[in-house]
Amino acid sequence: MPAPFGPVADGDPLPGRLDAWLAAHAEELVRIRRHFHMHPELSGEEHGTAAYVAERLSAAGLTPRLIPGGNGVLCDIGEGDRAIALRGDMDALPIVDPKDVPYRSTVDGACHACGHDVHTTVILGTGLMLADLAARGELPGRVRLVFQPSEEKFPSGAPVMMRAGALDDVAAIYALHCDPRLPAGMIGMRSGPLTAASDMLEVRLSGRGGHTSRPHLTTDLVHALSRVVVDVPALLNRRLDPRIGVALVFGAIQAGQAANAIPQEGVVRGTVRMLDRNAWKTVPGMVEQLIRDVVAATGATAEIEYTQGVPPVVNDRVATAIFAGAAAAALGEDRVTESPISMGGEDFAWYLEQVPGAMARLGVGRAGQALDLHQGDFDVDESAIATGVRVMTHTAMAAVSSAAF
Repeated sequence: MPAPFGPVADGDPLPGRLDAWLAAHAEELVRIRRHFHMHPELSGEEHGTAAYVAERLSAAGLTPRLIPGGNGVLCDIGEGDRAIALRGDMDALPIVDPKDVPYRSTVDGACHACGHDVHTTVILGTGLMLADLAARGELPGRVRLVFQPSEEKFPSGAPVMMRAGALDDVAAIYALHCDPRLPAGMIGMRSGPLTAASDMLEVRLSGRGGHTSRPHLTTDLVHALSRVVVDVPALLNRRLDPRIGVALVFGAIQAGQAANAIPQEGVVRGTVRMLDRNAWKTVPGMVEQLIRDVVAATGATAEIEYTQGVPPVVNDRVATAIFAGAAAAALGEDRVTESPISMGGEDFAWYLEQVPGAMARLGVGRAGQALDLHQGDFDVDESAIATGVRVMTHTAMAAVSSAAF
């Protein structure tokens, strides 16, 4: 595998300037990422992170703009009637950081366990590189940096950024997401569905309780709850084309305390995930009707709360082709691989509901480690930061020059 700051493939549109810039700033980018990692801020609280980003952009001669609330940043680089947006999310997770490293989180109960510190650093580094190109008259268009709060929490931050103007004049938008299953130095691409829609479901049942020796005189609520948990997912899968990829999975069930008493109330909670954008609009009504049909036979009364979260990330075909071509130019074709579909949710999807775009997977895997996202001891191979800057710089240059948007 080539050195992380070595020459890129032939046909580099940046005439070696990116190599020189990364060689000069690689250590600084690592320090920036470690600063974010040491000072994580939970969803909605990213004021310090946003201020730090804005300060670094201002020092480079740019004019960043804090969104109302002060926990998001927008910054345009270059000139042009349309812009290509690059998005980085900034929030951390409410997870304890147990790592024994100098850059361990200094905030109790908060940790960058999903790589958002890397995302922010990559987009900031890309912005600083593009600012250098713009100052030399070598940026052939306008690029917008979108530093977003609250990706991990519902309601999420993408709609907030859009209301603040994140997509004004934007022709396409791009993002990276850390992938610990992919070795550092690699990029995963996929056209079409990349992540699933993620909705929340709560079903609260009530009925006449009583003694377990006389279930016929009661509404057997535990049995009714079990029918919802077992029958509804099975029936849903029979009502839908399996290619839609719907998964209804319950994660919590609560009812009663005593072994010999049938309770009067109980609740189950779960998630509904799907890969098809059109199904995301029709499945909620179908799920609610199935629940009512199943519960009706038990005699229980149902209260259903179905909360739509985020739509699926569906990468635009043209945007993905430009992304993949830029990544191949930046790293070499052997470092660009196909990314698998994830059933996780990602609020980058909100942007793609409005404009074309694509998200790719940034390999951050460390040799000998098999950590996953959302684990407190999650960490990255920091050489991936330079890989991300290299790819996003090439992508921005290719997209602003493309006639496809």
